[in-house]
Amino acid sequence: MARDELHWVDAVGQAELVRSGEVSAAELTELAIERIERLDPSVNALVFRRFERARTEAAVASHGATFAGVPFLLKDAVQHSEGDRYQHGMRFLRDHPWTSPGDSELTRRYKAAGLVLLGRTNVPELTMSPTTEPLAFGPTRNPWSPSHSAGGSSGGSAAAVASGMVPVAHGNDMGGSIRIPASCCGLVGLKPSRDRTSLAPEFGEYWGPLTHEHVVTRTVRDSAAVLDATAGVVPGDLHTAPPPARPWAEEIGRDPGRLRIGLVVEAPSGGPVDPLCAGAATEAARRLEAAGHHVDELHGPALSDREGSEAMRTIIAAGIARDVRRWEERLGAAVEEMEPMPALMVEFGQSVTAIALVDAVDHLARWSRNVAAATSAFDVVLSPTMATLPPELGTLSGDNPLADMAAGLSAMTSFAIPFDVSGQPAISLPLSWGPTGLPIGVQFVAAYGREDVLFRLASQLEEAQPWGDRHPDLAWAMDRSSPVTRA
Repeated sequence: MARDELHWVDAVGQAELVRSGEVSAAELTELAIERIERLDPSVNALVFRRFERARTEAAVASHGATFAGVPFLLKDAVQHSEGDRYQHGMRFLRDHPWTSPGDSELTRRYKAAGLVLLGRTNVPELTMSPTTEPLAFGPTRNPWSPSHSAGGSSGGSAAAVASGMVPVAHGNDMGGSIRIPASCCGLVGLKPSRDRTSLAPEFGEYWGPLTHEHVVTRTVRDSAAVLDATAGVVPGDLHTAPPPARPWAEEIGRDPGRLRIGLVVEAPSGGPVDPLCAGAATEAARRLEAAGHHVDELHGPALSDREGSEAMRTIIAAGIARDVRRWEERLGAAVEEMEPMPALMVEFGQSVTAIALVDAVDHLARWSRNVAAATSAFDVVLSPTMATLPPELGTLSGDNPLADMAAGLSAMTSFAIPFDVSGQPAISLPLSWGPTGLPIGVQFVAAYGREDVLFRLASQLEEAQPWGDRHPDLAWAMDRSSPVTRA
């Protein structure tokens, strides 16, 4: 294989090349570093680089590991990596350096799987936005259109994978933060079932029961294989998801059977839906019906809950306020310079009483049960991932008045949030592109614990409607000699 083609090989494929001896882990690492150095000035995906440590780790990578020597990036939120800066999109942590004293459990599992950590990726301040435009580090640019958002809050990770810097990168999802950037950047983004991975050793929960950890990838098989390598309880965890019947990687290519699919194109928030986004979901439903699946309509308002939305705001605000206080205690300084939205949430969170917080968790639990009940007639729910195309940079940046951003923020998150609340697994697939070349993601949701259903269906769609030969113009300009297809 030509050297210039390696960065478009997925993580499973790169690991196979390392095991066969066709390429070394050190070579893959150098190629990824070279590509980051060439592309990141245009993309702004990384906020911390650990290239020398990565070179050392690649040199001793075990060929027996699942992803031996495969380059990887960690989102700069929630998960820690020993000896590395942690900044969480904050000007405060940019200006008051703090280094993580140890690996989080999930980081340890990534490393144990053989992934070589090259750095940490850009996020909005305190992961409080569906677009990655922190005032601390500047906006991450969408490789498909550098004037548009890469999504958030895992936007740095998604932009890095979409542009071919690495084949896989970490993300977390509290309100769509894996699926939204996957949609914006033309990637596969799975939010696994709640409690599928551990938040040890630091957290029991993070933002209550809303946090889900996984990755963004270019192929379905990569998402399955990484979940196989990282899922599972740590003794003492408060909760855990039910184990799979078999490795998720074995679901790839397996016949999903005839599924009952619920199509929802009304935004649960009640807001408008871009016809291109609704059309992408409707076209996916038509293709699935032609493949033998049964499609019925599901109404968006069945997934909404006004009291639950207020409860979610309370839980997130309390979590954000707790985060800020922890940093002030650790570093002995007051957090004074914050963007308007996080600042408002901190102020609100500081006023939340213990009784109000418990009450909010109960409201959220009722919403969760209602979403599960509303979707129980279907094996899979199908919807747009977002109600809008990726917005132009600056439209939702952190220095805008909050009132000016409400509709745009809702349009990006409306289809995603109900399934963070219910904890059901949900995946965004790059099944459509708009007339200007921007990707349009389509979301599929299964019952709690049933990632196997999603992997079977997603791999069926990937085979029938492959997207692997599509690469963004920004990457294409760097790879003029590579036999790739421009979108």
